[in-house]
Amino acid sequence: MAGNSQRRNRRTSNKKGATVGSGGKRRRSLEGKGPTPPAEMRKGHVKQRTAAARARTAARRPAPRRGGPKGTNELVVGRNPVVEALREGVPANALYVQQFIDNDERVREALQLCAERGGINLMEAPRPELDRMTNGLNHQGLVLQVPPYDYAHPEDLLDAAAEDGEDPLIVALDGVTDPRNLGAVVRSVAAFGGHGVVVPERRAAGMTAGAWKTSAGAAARIPVARATNLTRALEAYQKAGLMVVGLAADGDTELHEVDVLDGPVVIVVGSEGKGLSRLVGEACDLRVRIPMPGGAESLNAGVAAGVVLYEASRRRA
Repeated sequence: MAGNSQRRNRRTSNKKGATVGSGGKRRRSLEGKGPTPPAEMRKGHVKQRTAAARARTAARRPAPRRGGPKGTNELVVGRNPVVEALREGVPANALYVQQFIDNDERVREALQLCAERGGINLMEAPRPELDRMTNGLNHQGLVLQVPPYDYAHPEDLLDAAAEDGEDPLIVALDGVTDPRNLGAVVRSVAAFGGHGVVVPERRAAGMTAGAWKTSAGAAARIPVARATNLTRALEAYQKAGLMVVGLAADGDTELHEVDVLDGPVVIVVGSEGKGLSRLVGEACDLRVRIPMPGGAESLNAGVAAGVVLYEASRRRA
């Protein structure tokens, strides 16, 4: 009878292959799978479906372009840039995460930072939609949407100084196009007790995510004003009683000889290559040079502004 044979090594089961052990499958099944992902990341969850629908709607809108009109959002693209922006407190209103993304430590940190900060919408989107949003850039499954910066008016900087009961200390940038230089200037203004920064509306760096990161959080405290015409803005400051001091390699006066830095003053910094434009240079009350015994031809805008702001702060103290 089947199954009752006394022959040795006779098979008594229809199961094929070795039956001893599981090859580690049971052990691996008992290992933890990490923290429970947010509801927006759980397949089939109502919040996941809602986030995906929002992402599809947003992806159909025209992608923002660098240097576009005022009021457009900026996108920070890629895992490292997104995590760094969130670490530095760059303002954001949405984080787009690719569906079925490889959940590495950078993705987990981005999700954790969003949860800790609050106010950032977490949306899951298919890869093709993220490709359309970023115009085909290598987003690595993470896209952070940064809202447009709320610029102040140049007169608002005078009001800020009046509220503090201090003489205005303002920096104006002429033709500085690198957002990192703008961020560095904002950081120096915060460090040395300044009241704000003025930038032209055209052909100049704006408060992008890069400028926010370089400012190391100072952009949250120091207002940046945008002037339609920088020359007219400087003339308005002069009428309000401020001295306009322009930095120039061929300036008539060296920095240590200037005696107006302890009063109401606007420090004008030009680009490293071209310096001050003609009209802005003519609008300055003084053209000042920073002595450089080491023989360097020029300093970048961020360093030059920091040197003069330190000297102004020292004299005011």
